[in-house]
Amino acid sequence: MATRDAIADLRRIAFLLEAANEATYRVKAFRSAAAALASLDRDEVSRRAAAGSLIELAGVGEVTARCVVESLAGEEPVYLRRLLATEGVDLDETARALRSALRGDCHLHSDWSDGGSPIEEMALAAVELGHEYLALTDHSPRLTVARGLTADRLRRQLDHVAALNDALPDGFRILTGIEVDILADGSLDQTDELLGRLDVVVGSVHSGLRDDCDKMTRRMLRAVTNPHLDILGHCTGRKVAASAVGLAGSGDRGHRAGRTRPPSEFDAAAVFAACAEHDKAVEINSRPDRLDPPKRLIRHALEAGCRFAVDTDAHAPGQLDWQGYGCQRAAACGVPADRIVNTWTADALLAWTAGHDPDGRPQRPRSA
Repeated sequence: MATRDAIADLRRIAFLLEAANEATYRVKAFRSAAAALASLDRDEVSRRAAAGSLIELAGVGEVTARCVVESLAGEEPVYLRRLLATEGVDLDETARALRSALRGDCHLHSDWSDGGSPIEEMALAAVELGHEYLALTDHSPRLTVARGLTADRLRRQLDHVAALNDALPDGFRILTGIEVDILADGSLDQTDELLGRLDVVVGSVHSGLRDDCDKMTRRMLRAVTNPHLDILGHCTGRKVAASAVGLAGSGDRGHRAGRTRPPSEFDAAAVFAACAEHDKAVEINSRPDRLDPPKRLIRHALEAGCRFAVDTDAHAPGQLDWQGYGCQRAAACGVPADRIVNTWTADALLAWTAGHDPDGRPQRPRSA
């Protein structure tokens, strides 16, 4: 019987563990084992598997070694088979239809900021999920706790993404982007020149989350009227208990298990009316520790005429499979697929962020 790709099996197990919100140490065990084996030639891996000495390698334990032995014997590892048997979440028909309609993800992070994996690993995971594109949105400079990108680092990232796109499978592309901080006065934490070069700009509040309602409303309104902003990210900033969904770590620097945070207060009617007027999308953040905005605000934004983006805010490859959580909430609130910007093709999405509607007709200015 032909052997399987043991490293690919280990990475697939790690991906499925992340998607199922399993404990970080489990994910790390399989990714560490894959990295250890990737540094060896195939013959040495086979020799060690036959001799039972895989566990002598740093990063390889008894469970991961057993999976490698099974892969090399041409068998689907038992661990992988069990994960595949329980893969996925229960979505009703409408939520499934929304999930099937999504073509990409407009909010995710790499190890250039506070994510846990290289850009190329995130991109290849998105390809496996059937995405046509992803928008890379690492943090902006003021969020130092998340290693926000300075202007120089962002320029280097743009060059890196251009090179990666030349090497990625046909039909898939990485869109350039940023999750830019909405500062205390409502301005955006990056230069106009750089923001104007990016494909997708997600703007989020990460500081002063307890500002009073009037101050937060003014702050958000100024951001929404900025021509560079495309998507209003996790608008309430709330956190729900993460321990119940196994989110400790898993490539998320700064996301602590069990931490909760109440939603910010702002005039939702005014903010969503501005989003509709200026044709900015409201993000439905799919992270199980955010689920932001709550459903009552999703319904409010829908009634205001807003567009939406169902995003994962992923910080690791397996988390790219979390869009189902957002689709469940979108479906429960009656959000139609044609109001979700990442159901569009990449070209239609880029036409919109450039100031046109998805059919290419001029609609909103991209720069003041």
